[in-house]
Amino acid sequence: MNPSISSILSATINHLLAQEPWARDKLVAHAGKIVCIDIGVFHIRLKVSGDGMVESAYDDQLANVTIYVQLSDLPMILHNRERAFSYVKLEGDADFANAISQVSQNLRWEVEEDLSKWVGDIAATRIVAGAKAVLETAKLTQQSVVENFAEYVVEENPMLMRPQSVADFGDEVSKLRDDLERLSKRIEKLEGRLQ
Repeated sequence: MNPSISSILSATINHLLAQEPWARDKLVAHAGKIVCIDIGVFHIRLKVSGDGMVESAYDDQLANVTIYVQLSDLPMILHNRERAFSYVKLEGDADFANAISQVSQNLRWEVEEDLSKWVGDIAATRIVAGAKAVLETAKLTQQSVVENFAEYVVEENPMLMRPQSVADFGDEVSKLRDDLERLSKRIEKLEGRLQ
C-alpha cells in the first residue's frame, strides 16, 4: 500500500478522533490491534495506538480485523454511513470490529469548529449555514427540474402515459368489446326471428 494514502487517512481519522473523546475511549481498549481495509486494488492497514488514535501499520503485521470493501460500493458507503457496514464483509476479532463500526457510524466532522479557527466563530457559522442553504437549494432545484420534465413528457408533449391513464384506457376497451359482443348477439337473435 502506498504509505502516503495510509498517512493521509490516519491523519484525517486522528483529526476527527481528537474532537471526540468517547471514540478514543472506545478504541483505546483495542490498543495495538490492526485493522486492514481491503478494497481489492489496494489495502490500508491502521494500528490503534495507546491513546486511542490510529497510525499506519506495516504490511507484514497480521491484521486483527479485515474489512473487505468492493470499489463499486464506496459511493453507497460514503453516502449512508449508518449502513456502511452492511456493504462490507468482515473477518476477525468481533469485539474490535464492533468498536470500529460504532466509531465509524458516529464520528462526525465539526466543520464549523475547524473553520472558526481560521475565520472566527461568527463567520464560520454563517459560512456553514450558507453552504447548507446552497446545498438545499440545489437539491430543491434538481427535484423541481425532474418534476417539470416529467410533467412535460406526460402532459404537454405526451411521449409517455401515466399508468392510471393506460389502465383506464384498457378498461374502456374491455367495456367496448363486451358491449360489441352483446350487440352482436342481439343482432343474431333478431336475424333468427326474421327468418
